[in-house]
Amino acid sequence: MNNHQQKWLYLTLLSIVWGSSFILIKKALLGVSPVQLGALRMIFTSIFVLFFAFPSLKKIQKKHWKYLFYTALSGTFIPGFLFAFAISNIDSSIVSILNSLTPFNTLIFGALVFGFAFKKKQFVGILIGLLGTLILILKGANLHPNQNYWYALLIIIASVGYAFNANLVKKYLFDLDALAITTGNFLLLFIPAMIVLCFTDFFTSFEVTQTKLMSLGYIGILSIVGTGIAKTIYNKLVQISDPIFSASVTYLIPMVAIFWGILDGETLSLVQVLGGVIILLGVFLVNKSK
Repeated sequence: MNNHQQKWLYLTLLSIVWGSSFILIKKALLGVSPVQLGALRMIFTSIFVLFFAFPSLKKIQKKHWKYLFYTALSGTFIPGFLFAFAISNIDSSIVSILNSLTPFNTLIFGALVFGFAFKKKQFVGILIGLLGTLILILKGANLHPNQNYWYALLIIIASVGYAFNANLVKKYLFDLDALAITTGNFLLLFIPAMIVLCFTDFFTSFEVTQTKLMSLGYIGILSIVGTGIAKTIYNKLVQISDPIFSASVTYLIPMVAIFWGILDGETLSLVQVLGGVIILLGVFLVNKSK
């Protein structure tokens, strides 16, 4: 299988896995707090990755560790908590659509910070996407007055983190095996995640109930499949394609996430659907203009 076929296969797999992650986060939050979910997800993933891929750490050179720390922070640690807080306050399907801003931020920060080239006409796609985001947030606030749509800002911040992660991997970790990147990331995250979890009441108040056990099960799936395996695939995708193409997985993710959200009883108005379509159109134009 050549690189062209591989990148589309990886993109499809990631859209299914990450598209399903939003509903898993929503279900896991029934038994744990957002902070506990974020920390447990990183701890579970660290144990899984280090158990199966510890030898890959030998491939990491001294020059890589600084950038592994930056990618761990921007691509996993900070977004992990932000998504948990956001989904605890607004519908998971809305969060998945807002996550589609990642390609915009990847393009912008790739040009401004990392020196990657882009064309001015790509800004047309960016402006269209931002218009769709505004429609989605404002209409959602009216349709669901019981939900705090200020939490949508957390997803925008998380998308900036993902943008930095993709550009860092492409520019500074291109010569490092994708599995080694993932293993190095979670080696660095294990202790910080444990410290965060210790500052919650998880160890003192956790009760063995069906809801709690189900939450841990959802977190386990999120950790192993949605984070450990998926992050390795994503790192490989960035290396064989480019940051913008890799970030484009975010406009396939909502199709999967909305499907799960509707099955779970979430509702979307026609105006919100229009906002989502506008965002996806903007992302498409950004990539088409490349």
